[in-house]
Amino acid sequence: MIRAFRALVARDLTLAARVGGSGALSLVFFLMIVALVPFALGPDLNLLSRIGPAILWLAAVLATLIGLDRLFQADEEDGSLDLMTGAPVPLELVVLAKVAAHWLTTGLPLALASPLFGLLVALDGTAMAATALTLLVGTPALTFVGAVGAALTASIRRGGLILAVLVLPLMIPTLIFGVSAAQSALSDTVPFATPLTILAALSLIAAVVGTLAAAAALRWSE
Repeated sequence: MIRAFRALVARDLTLAARVGGSGALSLVFFLMIVALVPFALGPDLNLLSRIGPAILWLAAVLATLIGLDRLFQADEEDGSLDLMTGAPVPLELVVLAKVAAHWLTTGLPLALASPLFGLLVALDGTAMAATALTLLVGTPALTFVGAVGAALTASIRRGGLILAVLVLPLMIPTLIFGVSAAQSALSDTVPFATPLTILAALSLIAAVVGTLAAAAALRWSE
C-alpha cells in the first residue's frame, strides 16, 4: 500500500508538472488578491499590518479552490478513476494520495510564498513567520474539505461554481482559527499555541473525515 501511495502521488505530481497544474495559477491568484487589497484600503500601513494576516488567509482560501474541480474530474473523464476504484488498494488510499499531491502543488507553495507576499501588506518578521506557520498547518484542512466537494462534483461538467458553494461554508472554521492564530502572535492577548493547536486539530479531523467522505462520494457517484 505504501508503494501504491507513493506511485499515485508521483503520478499526480508528474501530471501537474506536465500540464502546468493548478499550483502556478493558485500562486498568481494569491498574489493578485494580496496586491489589489492595499489599493482598495489606501496607504494606511498601520491598517494593512493589522489586517494583513486576514488578507493572506482569505486569499489562501480562495486560491485553494483553483483546480479543485479537476481533482477527480480529469480521472473521471479519461477512465482512470474507474481503474483506481477497481484496484486492490482501498479507494480511501487513492483519495489520500491525490489530496496529498494537490496540497504539495497548491497549499504548500502558498504557505512558503506567504512571507514574501506579506511585504505587500506591511507585515513585520514576526507576523510573516506566524502567518506562514498557520498556513502550513491549516491549508491541509482546506484541501481535504475541498476534496469532498470535488468528489461530489466529479461527474458534473463545469462544476467549479457548485464546488465553491459547497465547500466555502465548511472552510470558515479553518479561516477563523487561522486568522486568530496569526493575530495572537501580534497582540499576545491569547497564547499563540492555543489557536494553532486547534488549527492542527482541524487539519487532522479534516484529513480523516474528508478522506472517508470523498471516497464515499466517489463510490456513490458510480
